[in-house]
Amino acid sequence: MMETAVVCVMDDLKRIKPIKDTTFALLLEAQRRGFEVWYANETDLALAGGDCTARLRRIRLFDDPEHWFEIQSETTRTLGRGDLILMRCDPPVDDGYIYATMMLDRAEAHGARVVNRPSALLNFNEKLSIARFPELTPATRVAADPGILREFTARHGRAVIKPLDGMGGRGIFMASADEPNLNVILETLTLDGTRPAMAQEFLPGISNGDKRILLVHGKPVPYVLARIPGGSDFRGNLARGGRGEGQPINDDELRIANTVGPVLVENGIEFAGLDVIAGKLTEINVTSPTCVRELDAQFGINISAMFFDALSEQ
Repeated sequence: MMETAVVCVMDDLKRIKPIKDTTFALLLEAQRRGFEVWYANETDLALAGGDCTARLRRIRLFDDPEHWFEIQSETTRTLGRGDLILMRCDPPVDDGYIYATMMLDRAEAHGARVVNRPSALLNFNEKLSIARFPELTPATRVAADPGILREFTARHGRAVIKPLDGMGGRGIFMASADEPNLNVILETLTLDGTRPAMAQEFLPGISNGDKRILLVHGKPVPYVLARIPGGSDFRGNLARGGRGEGQPINDDELRIANTVGPVLVENGIEFAGLDVIAGKLTEINVTSPTCVRELDAQFGINISAMFFDALSEQ
């Protein structure tokens, strides 16, 4: 591994919850390994001709929920050879995210290693990319036409309907064919038929958890985090009150991971999170996959070390 500096492009470091934050875990491991650790926001990136430059803060990290970082110095420089850049900004994949990814493509062209690869972040929408593996997924329909999504919901009785650019369970609805507000839900998510949305058949197995499988260089971590819905909410997302329960990966989940993993690696995705419900693949998270801290704590493992070990072998 030739890189000497880790540069993390991420959301505001002051606002994270370090006890749960996967990006923080990755940066702690980078610090333990002796890398210089630098931090930037999307808006700190710029282009100077064909070079990607960034306003960077060198940081020192502490595994302390009350005081988790200090800024040691600041600089602005060109990104390139010697830099391992972690693109870890949360969705939505909006214009700002897309432009940042395009700028990081220039850093990659000048010798930086960007994880995940900028072209992959543009090509692998976290919802739409499951269409590469239709044999693994629940029945799914994507359309801007509310009538198509309404017919799909009627055919399956119940459907989970969601935007294509969301995260953390935000904007997701579960509706039945006789839901009085179904038209309103569909009009809202499709912006009155001008933007595609996704509908998937409702899987009752969500009661046993929305499983997060983490893939490091295409290989699954041997444990998954089952995010089990809390209270009356059908969503298992931890951000929506779900409970995280670590479990050994089962045969169905391993089969899915072993099918998807090589395709991700081939496309430059080194770190991903697969969402699986009742043995069906529902999403492929590539922007900023989470659940590392929870699995590390429950099983005494170090997924961030697996990540850096895998990179060092490439």
